[in-house]
Amino acid sequence: MSFRLIARTGHPDFLDLPWEEPLEEWSSSRLVEVERGIGRHVVRFVDYDGALYALKELPPRLAEREYRLLRGLAEVGLPAVESVGVVTDRESTEEAVLITRYLDFSLPYRLVLQRRVLPAPLESLLDAYAELLVRLHLTGFYWGDCSLSNALFRRDAGALSAYLVDAETAESHEQLSDGQRLHDLEIAQENLVGELYDLEEKLGREGERDPLELADEVGRRYVGLWDELTADEVFAPDEQFRLNERLRRLNELGFDVDEIELRRTDEGYRLELHSQVVEPGHHRRLLRRLTGLVAQENQARRLLNDITAFRAQLERSGRRPVSDAALAGRWLTDVFEPTIAAIPQELWGKREAAELYHELLEHRWYLSERAGRDVGLDKAIASYAESLRVLPDERRAIVGKNGAL
Repeated sequence: MSFRLIARTGHPDFLDLPWEEPLEEWSSSRLVEVERGIGRHVVRFVDYDGALYALKELPPRLAEREYRLLRGLAEVGLPAVESVGVVTDRESTEEAVLITRYLDFSLPYRLVLQRRVLPAPLESLLDAYAELLVRLHLTGFYWGDCSLSNALFRRDAGALSAYLVDAETAESHEQLSDGQRLHDLEIAQENLVGELYDLEEKLGREGERDPLELADEVGRRYVGLWDELTADEVFAPDEQFRLNERLRRLNELGFDVDEIELRRTDEGYRLELHSQVVEPGHHRRLLRRLTGLVAQENQARRLLNDITAFRAQLERSGRRPVSDAALAGRWLTDVFEPTIAAIPQELWGKREAAELYHELLEHRWYLSERAGRDVGLDKAIASYAESLRVLPDERRAIVGKNGAL
């Protein structure tokens, strides 16, 4: 047996796997079946103490290239699966194997659209799909095979966030031309139509909306977000306040701007925003700086709002004002951590701690509305935990040992 393995530290060594055999012939006890989208390559999944890894068989040049591209996305903080290793020079086949870490707390699009747990899952999915494409294009990343099958989706404070899974046809540039962006968008729309028709056939029923109409909707959402982030804006000499308004709108959308370019013209000032300096993750970075918590953008926005409400609660009780950092530290110690610890971990399902906290806040609001008063945190925690006990085990819907879904 001979092979060459390049693997990142902090993960299993994968040396107990039968690399000498083609993937489709494997019978390792570590194999699990995972719900996934449509794909052209053989993909198998292995389980190491609850951590899932995807193994994709493809030509060595493509495997090594995709490994590098995924690492590059991770370095700039873009939403993508983590590349872990690549196996080449295998004895019985010319194919290589790319190893990636399966995204925790994620769902493939097929399961998202078949579920009724999330409100309006289709609308959330379209938003996440369009935003992922915008975020990639801002950094000069051309996907080339953007599809629902090549993405995974995670809950994000009642919405969804999309993560790139497959970068086999991708290219990384300093900046994309409009032609490259729109071609990528066209591919995304065409693939979405095919995948939704395929899902309808699998389910044996038509969807509520025409897939062609939904593809057009993705295009509109993409163009609207791209223009808001990058379009030039002209304002009169006495309208400098519009500069701060534009930057505040971008922050509310979850983006920061590293630098701006202002040109003085006869009409006034022209504000130019270049795609390379527009960076997603405004609230996520702020939350991490204040608390150390890692969350997605909508989750971070919700937690920051709760910290603000905690400040108001302290000030109403007569406490002295404190700095933002001190306030966030106290909220983390007195509110967030005890609340999360009170919910048994076996009930979390496919939820991150930040998503769990968001859902609890929503549950408390619902209970309080029904009761006509604030029910308090303890009662909300007990009721929310009970509601989780009656939900199906989501992990079983995603993965089962030896093909037993």
